Parts: sequence; C-alpha cells; structure tokens
Amino acid sequence: MSSAPQNSGPLRLGIAGLGTVGIGVVKIVQREAALLAARAGRPVAITAVSARDAKKDRGADLSGYAWESDPVALATRADVDVFVEVMGGHDGAAKAATEAALAAGKHVVTANKALLAHYGQALAERAEANGAALRFEAAVAGGIPVIKALTEGLAGNRIKRVMGVMNGTCNYILTRMQSAGLPYETVFEEARSLGYLEADPNLDVGGIDAGHKLSLLAAIAFGTKVSFDKVELEGIGSVSIDDINLADDMGYHIKLLGVAQMTGRGLEQRMTPCLVPAESPLGQLQGGTNMVVLEGDSVGQIVLRGPGAGEGPTASAVMGDVIDIARGFRLPVFGIPAKTLAEPVAALSATPAPYYLRAKLLDKPGALAKIATTLGDAGISIDQMRQINQPGADDGDAIVLIVTHKAAPADIAFAMSQFAQTGVLVEQPVAIRIEEV
Repeated sequence: MSSAPQNSGPLRLGIAGLGTVGIGVVKIVQREAALLAARAGRPVAITAVSARDAKKDRGADLSGYAWESDPVALATRADVDVFVEVMGGHDGAAKAATEAALAAGKHVVTANKALLAHYGQALAERAEANGAALRFEAAVAGGIPVIKALTEGLAGNRIKRVMGVMNGTCNYILTRMQSAGLPYETVFEEARSLGYLEADPNLDVGGIDAGHKLSLLAAIAFGTKVSFDKVELEGIGSVSIDDINLADDMGYHIKLLGVAQMTGRGLEQRMTPCLVPAESPLGQLQGGTNMVVLEGDSVGQIVLRGPGAGEGPTASAVMGDVIDIARGFRLPVFGIPAKTLAEPVAALSATPAPYYLRAKLLDKPGALAKIATTLGDAGISIDQMRQINQPGADDGDAIVLIVTHKAAPADIAFAMSQFAQTGVLVEQPVAIRIEEV
C-alpha cells in the first residue's frame, strides 16, 4: 500500500463502453465536478470515450470528448491517465484494451468480473510490475463496497468465511416465486421481459456471473490466485415452487448462495442453491438486492447489503476507485502482491452440513422405513421427518420431508443414488444444502 504524491492537474479518464454503467460514470463526472475535485484533491475529467456506435443517442452530452472507435487506441492515448473499462466480456476488445493500458503504465478501473475471473492473476502481475493500479470494486456486488471492506477495513482480520447473494436476477426470481406462488418458468419469462436477464441467461440463472464474483472475493479473502475453474456451480433452474413453499413452512428460504472458506481440506468455493433461516439477514433479502457476509476472526460477522447492479450503483463503485487513484492511493490488486498469492488447493469435499431432502413415495407398506434405512446405511442421521399428504391427491402418494443432521456431501450423494434401489420412489428426490448463517 502506498500514497503517491498528489498531482494538482486533472485526472484524465478514457471510458471504453457507453452502456448503462459507462453513461452512469459520465453523468457523475459531469454533475458532481466540484464535489469530486474537493474529495480527490484535483479535478477529474473525461478526455476520450469509445463505443461501437458514435451516433447513438445515449442521453448524455458527449460532444466535448474525443472519440475512439478502437478501445485499444483509447487505452494508449497520451491524454488518458485512467482507462475505465465497462465494455464487458472476458476476451476480445476488453482484454486487449486492458492489457494495452497496463503495458503503457496506465491505471485501469473495470467493472468486468468475467475478465478478472479468467485473467486476474496475469493482469494483476502486469499492473504491479508497471506501477499501475487495477481496481475493480464495481465488478462485485454493484454498489456495495465489499472489495474495499476486505482489502482495507478488515485488513487486520484473518477471514474465516465469505458468503452472500451476489446475483440480483436470481434473487428476484426466487423471491418472486415465493411471494406470488409462481413456478420458475413463469418468473423466468417475467424477468426476461423486464430486461433483468443477460443476453445469455445462463450467466445469471446458471450461477456463472455470481461464481465469477465469488472467485474474486475468495482470492482477496484467503490470499490465493483467482480460481474460478474450481468454483462448484449449480444454478436455480431446478428449484421448484414446491420446494420453496415447503422450505418456507419449515422456516427456511431458498437462495442462490455463494460460500468461500478455507478449511483443512483446502479452499471451498460454492455457488449453489441453499436453504437459509428465514429470519436471518440473508433469508429476509428481497428482490434484486445483493448481500455479502464477511466473517473475520477479530471482528466477527459483517453484513453488507445494497443494490447489486444498475446505472447509479455500479457507476458509484467505479468512481470510488477513480477517486482513490486521484488521491494517489495504491494497493496491490488482490490486497497482497500478486506474485505472493498462493496456488489454491481446492477442497475435494465441502464442509458437512444439514440437508433438506424431499421424496415422493408410493403408497406401500414400509416405504418410509426403507428411506430411513437407506439414510442410516449411508451414515446419515435424521433430525426431522414429516409426511405431507397433498390436498386433493387421489393417488395415495405422499411427500416426505427430511432434515438431516450434519452430513458430508458425498454421503448425501451416495444415499440419493441408493434411494432408487428401494422401489418406493415416484420421482427423483431432491437434496438441498442448509447453510448455517
């Protein structure tokens, strides 16, 4: 960490990408020029911009800025001190322009979590070797200053666990299913019509976008190289309205929950549907809001909640990084020098936890006993078990809900595979981890 000498001249920005976030940055710089200068100790100005279509009306006056059709040319302009990359995409123009800016010794502020999840280590090493800042607060949880919290506010803590809801679209879908009693497919199409989904919806509902963010937080929290390829990913497409309602009856809500923790078995990184207590902060989180929970050995638990996307919140995060650069504040990209980041050893199995199990059984004598015996044979003990007869059902089948005591994920998987041998199942059973928060 260092604080470079202040420069009284303006800090000159080149913005690549004039979509929602890029225009949000333009508006803040134009609207709050005096406030930014007072807080930064020097003026902050935009000198040049880049996007695909120079003629498009973007709702902001861009006439005073130089235009570059090539973001690489923008990144290497002599009148650009900070390259602001808000194009998106982990390859192509975003990667080439970011590399060019760092090679030229220019500072980079980016909102591109995919780029950093795939190439963060190489980019960090290049930035630090060339004395350039590479800042990415906007890449994780939108307007929530979680990167700053980890690298600065909690720097005196050994981080025990990072977890959170990091994709607002998924949280909207799950909470909307619960509040309106609608199936996944209906709410998915609703979210699409409202413009909440990425062009490739699987980035959202498949957990990929949130997995990118988790891998960046894990690198900072545990001093390891970014290892997105080691994140266990499971999306929300298989979460049914039945499980949402039944979990609610038991005092739980279902969330796409990211969890990263360092254990004796190695680094765990999971982005999967989990049950969390309904009365917990995570359980009460509604709509498109994000929440990140940080646990340190000295501070205990810190809960950060706020908007995870949108023009204003994400541009706010970009400008926080810009102001730090203007002030002369320097910090290694992931909190400690990139060359000292450890090679992560991925945990082969996640920490044991209770599980919610749902099975639909045939109306046969001893059916329930066979399920209980199968669990016992797998070394899994039962905490709660309920049989639910569906109103109006005339087939005699019953739903059985089971909450286990803590069990290893491998034992749960083995038990689920053995259920099929009992001959009493009507359909594929469901198992969802219960996360203690």
